[in-house]
Amino acid sequence: MLLFKGLRNQILTPLQSVCGIVEKRHTLPILSNVLIEKMGDRLMLLATDIEMQIRTGASSSGTEAAAITVAARKLQDILRSLPEDSEVSLNLDERKLQLKAGKSRFNLQTLPAEDYPRMAPPSGAAAVLRLTQKQFKRLLGLVQYAMAQQDIRYYLNGLLLVAQDGEMKLVATDGHRLAYASENIGTAQEGRIEAILPRKTVLELSRQLVDNDEAVEISLTPMQARFSFGNVEFVSKLIDGKFPDYERVVPQHLNKTIRIDRALFQHSLQRAAILTNEKFRGVRLVLAGGSLKIISNNAENEEAQEEIEIDYAGDGIDVGFNVNYLLDVLGNITSDTIELRLADSNSSALIMLPENERFKYVVMPMRI
Repeated sequence: MLLFKGLRNQILTPLQSVCGIVEKRHTLPILSNVLIEKMGDRLMLLATDIEMQIRTGASSSGTEAAAITVAARKLQDILRSLPEDSEVSLNLDERKLQLKAGKSRFNLQTLPAEDYPRMAPPSGAAAVLRLTQKQFKRLLGLVQYAMAQQDIRYYLNGLLLVAQDGEMKLVATDGHRLAYASENIGTAQEGRIEAILPRKTVLELSRQLVDNDEAVEISLTPMQARFSFGNVEFVSKLIDGKFPDYERVVPQHLNKTIRIDRALFQHSLQRAAILTNEKFRGVRLVLAGGSLKIISNNAENEEAQEEIEIDYAGDGIDVGFNVNYLLDVLGNITSDTIELRLADSNSSALIMLPENERFKYVVMPMRI
């Protein structure tokens, strides 16, 4: 039975959209597969890792219906290896999927479609939010690097999404730093909606979204989030937990404010980072009238010092930070200038963007 016939990229592009969540090693072998469903003139592709599921499609020919699962990575690798202008056909022959392209033939083992796990449809009323792909991708990029990775406080291994009064807020923290960004999306909701998106979901969303003005529809229920954009339907479980009160983390009374060229600050920190202690990665920021010094040293008694001229005439301060936390934020914002707010050597620093009050980055100090 013919499932698909067309140019290589017509099937490879949707396959790559779903393959990102397929694990290489799985306790259930079928989770290494992609579900291929032919529904008349549409070929639907679906992948899941139990926690999330991605579904997209391609145009097909004929009116027959069929469904099968096949190894996702193998199919993707074969298609990638073919010339870009190849015409490809997929045929289902008993329990084998045959891929033909020119004089190339590949026969792949399959597993029954009925054995493939699917996520249960959401239950309960859904709150629906809408914004553009460009807006959502930019918001995710401003905060996602601050998520924890394998913290015992499982709710930190994700990102908080808050919708209230026509505004969407995203917050991420690993307990040492916190990133916050918001956007006016116009669709006002009754009350306040909160959801914690898992880390893997956030990273996959960032990979999938494109920088255009097409819409993203986000449908939130108590246990699940559904994202619809382009030809993609992306469903994810939510983290069940209580996210920290981020508004209390943002310091309010910081009496020392300086503006720095972002690229200059970033490059100075990168050079100073070379001679930091590999374990603690600490740098000292020494603020004095007219200058900001960045000082680092290591166990071999080596030292680096960078000095940046700034417009500042207040009291001096000497405070230490993890250089990676500073470089993370500088590498994920595009503003030419940043605003650095400090109080004393025991207080967190606040980084903001002069032209954007909707972004805040808090980083805790460290003793050096």
